Amino acid sequence: MLIRHDTSAYNVLKDKKKNNPVYREFLKEWDKNPDSLICQALAAEIKSEWALGVGDSDTPLADAEGKQAFATGKALRTAHAEVPDVIYVSPYNRALATLKHITRGWPELGDVRVYEEERIREQEHGVSLLYNDWRVFHTLHPEQRALHKIEGPYWYRYPQGESVPDVRERNRSWISTLVREYSGKKVLAVTHHLNILAQRANFERFGAERFIHLDEKERPINCGVTLYTGYPSEGSNGRLKLTYYNKKLY
Repeated sequence: MLIRHDTSAYNVLKDKKKNNPVYREFLKEWDKNPDSLICQALAAEIKSEWALGVGDSDTPLADAEGKQAFATGKALRTAHAEVPDVIYVSPYNRALATLKHITRGWPELGDVRVYEEERIREQEHGVSLLYNDWRVFHTLHPEQRALHKIEGPYWYRYPQGESVPDVRERNRSWISTLVREYSGKKVLAVTHHLNILAQRANFERFGAERFIHLDEKERPINCGVTLYTGYPSEGSNGRLKLTYYNKKLY
């Protein structure tokens, strides 16, 4: 079972930014000409004004009470979901807080062993994190925009950060640990948007095109629950199969 973290402060900041008149003007200029002096000036203004001032690992939840996470945990308990044998959680602040509030709604999780696992953290965006918006970053660094256009969103690697295949690679490493240490066991992971998509891509053997489609059209929602079920009676065909994806329980 994979659960994305509750709504973060950065998620809320992005929504607020969409309604900001300066940002709306920036988007218009971006569509016309991202190399214009007007677009660059607007990008610089947005960079300075729309920032949380913390690293990605320290980004908190928008709601300190974790209402979405609590409701999700309560719903899973009410639905008689099986208590996992082990819990993995990203060490990022918002994921740890999400697990805490899920456990408030599903108290039996308090007796389960928990591992903080760096391999299921969010994609690292490197230097672009300082710009808080990929369009702003690409406006102020046109060579990165050109590289992104050539390579595409799947293969592009952020400076001092990661590409999608980088995330998939560390996800595969984590899967190897699960196979070795928890074969046949029930595992719960509290993780992030891109790692959930990486998990799907690795389990279901799909490539760049399908990955990009999911990221654009069916990306994981906050506290969305995804479940894979194993069918060992099917022998060599008994790999984990998707039971449901992105279920909202709050």
